[in-house]
Amino acid sequence: MMNLLTASPTAFFHFIIAILLALTIHEASHALVAKWLGDHTAEKLGRISLNPAKHLDMWGSLLFLFVGIGWGKPVPVNPTYFKNPKRDHALVALAGPVSNFLLAILFALPIIFAPTHPLTAIALIHFELNVLLCAFNLIPIPPLDGSKIAAILLPKHLYYKYNEFIQGNLAYIIIFFLFDLYVLESIIGLSLTHSVIQFLTGIIKTVIFLGT
Repeated sequence: MMNLLTASPTAFFHFIIAILLALTIHEASHALVAKWLGDHTAEKLGRISLNPAKHLDMWGSLLFLFVGIGWGKPVPVNPTYFKNPKRDHALVALAGPVSNFLLAILFALPIIFAPTHPLTAIALIHFELNVLLCAFNLIPIPPLDGSKIAAILLPKHLYYKYNEFIQGNLAYIIIFFLFDLYVLESIIGLSLTHSVIQFLTGIIKTVIFLGT
């Protein structure tokens, strides 16, 4: 992505704006749905906000700049405030990818109805980034949202063991995840994560452009 800065400063500027918008809406959506379901933890920390500074994570932001994918600051959730912790935690997690999906639909409109308009190129940057974020966060690998969404399929006794396993081994999971995402592909030319992202982005784009 840093190559984009020298190749096209204007495109790089719009990419940064797209990141700030997509991450802000994504993280604020987590916090808002948590509030609706009874957990005010994130709200008290000011996370129901459209101020990007509230949601930026240093390492996630740097990865966005250098490799084009990253993450925002995790929204704190206390499932003990939920009436149905298993279901509601999954709904809070789902809110993030859904927000990016809705943004992708919004930015797809000029692509569909005004493909030759000069501003459509900007909409395309926002569209591609939101599709990517939606797909990336649906991957069922901790700490991504997909891992919390997929957990709802587990029986209750396995659900709590699953959460305990994640909390006890999260650092190792993240290291393996980042190794696959950023190192393994450069060594053997294959990344499971990238393959899943390509598969999911294909499905998302097909759904959005269905019938066009």
